Amino acid sequence: MDKEVVEFFGKLSESFGPSGFEREAIRLIKERYAKYADDILTDGLGSLILKKKGTSDEPRVILAGHCDEVGFIICGLDEKGFLKFRALGGWAPITLPAHRVVVRTRKGDVIGTIVSKPPHLMTPQEKEKVPKLEDLFIDVGASSKEELEKLGIRIGDPVAPLSHFRVLKVGEKELWMGKAFDDRIGALIAMEVLRSLKESNIQHPNTVFAAATVQEEVGLRGAETTADVVNPQVGIVLEVDISGDVPGVKPGEAPAKMGAGPSIVTWDKSMIPNQPLKEFVIQVAEELKIPYQLSAVSGGTDASRIHLHYRGVPSIVIGIPTRHIHSHNSILSVSDVENAIKLVTEVVKRLDQETVSSFTKI
Repeated sequence: MDKEVVEFFGKLSESFGPSGFEREAIRLIKERYAKYADDILTDGLGSLILKKKGTSDEPRVILAGHCDEVGFIICGLDEKGFLKFRALGGWAPITLPAHRVVVRTRKGDVIGTIVSKPPHLMTPQEKEKVPKLEDLFIDVGASSKEELEKLGIRIGDPVAPLSHFRVLKVGEKELWMGKAFDDRIGALIAMEVLRSLKESNIQHPNTVFAAATVQEEVGLRGAETTADVVNPQVGIVLEVDISGDVPGVKPGEAPAKMGAGPSIVTWDKSMIPNQPLKEFVIQVAEELKIPYQLSAVSGGTDASRIHLHYRGVPSIVIGIPTRHIHSHNSILSVSDVENAIKLVTEVVKRLDQETVSSFTKI
């Protein structure tokens, strides 16, 4: 992975963008990748779609990765100067206490930390309990509601994790650590495929739409509106996958492992992939000796909405096995990202109209 891409993804990872407040992340993507597109499209929710025409207008292929991150929204200002909040997306409250956050206000960013009742004052029973979200609050150093208001904090202000991107070297492995990998790594892959097609002058018998969608974590909303804009004939969703190589995960719960190649998702609770498309992707990976893993996950992705668009869209999810998603610090392997870019690029090169039509032939 070249240094420029690493530096860009570091900025993208650190950028502010909870669901519904993704503009900063979207603009970063647009600034870097718009030059590789023939046209720039948007939906009414704020998703970015970069179009690159190949040797044919059809089939229309969408490569989608969402760029919103799990975050919070302020729901109350306490008289003692503390902030109450609600989740934007799925959080396990046990991961939250003592972590720093950024509150974005009309007057600028305010740094705070998520805290609960001091452990010294907890009963033995309270110490053993998993904290509930409603028992946590954000401390920005204020001592009154008036001080909060002077900082510009209001109900409805968004909150994002504060976490710095890091490159980790473990033996010969290069790993990335940071926040918002779910799913800015997917958006990066979509855009890097677009860049590869353009810079290497790769012929592709279709038209590609690389999309950075919004509001996935609160209901896959940007995927639905993006599909309305593109009207795709085949969908490839780029996502994280749960890396099962961590303590406490039982065999069969999360089969993908970090560093063993991108995963091809065979099932999730929101979509069963088009089977001929799945076999086609596997065939390409095996033909070119690109490492891959077969996976089954319990969550849902943008493919849930894309595959139900209009009369139905053959779709598949390709994931990056990632440790500790939906937390302040996720970890992934760069080799999985590189292999995903290669695999998706090679698949796109082969998606002509006859091939795509065969996916739905009865």
